[in-house]
Amino acid sequence: MTGRGERSEANAGVRVRRAVRALLLDGDDLVLLRRTRPDRPVYWTTPGGKIEPDDADHEAALRRELDEELGAVAGPLREVFGCDEQEPALRRVQTFYVCRLHAMDLSRRHGPEFDDPSNGRYDVDRVPCTPVALASVALIPEPLAAYLAVHAAELPALAP
Repeated sequence: MTGRGERSEANAGVRVRRAVRALLLDGDDLVLLRRTRPDRPVYWTTPGGKIEPDDADHEAALRRELDEELGAVAGPLREVFGCDEQEPALRRVQTFYVCRLHAMDLSRRHGPEFDDPSNGRYDVDRVPCTPVALASVALIPEPLAAYLAVHAAELPALAP
């Protein structure tokens, strides 16, 4: 049986993974995770992850993920973007929230991604929240990179 974060589509046998991710602003910079894994080229992604069955709602899930991945606390959240990507056996549904960083203590990082060294590195980078700066990194997912190419400069004004 699967939880709220990952469900099966009955007719197609496709797993659905629902996730929440933060467009986390630190001043005028976007806080990103630079992922270094042995099986693929370096890429950047936003903090966040799968909604777990015991998460009360999307906001609770995102705040849990920020604590796990960054030891971070963020201010109010505002939903700004969503994407739905289909692979043969997996559908990824991601919701992105813009928010401002209030505090971060990387020594508090914890969670399953840090338990297995084969998961690679999760280095924290700050990238100016501009289309030009964000285009200089291999940001995934691609629909997010396309969204930010047009809307990055607007994000700081959207953060509550």
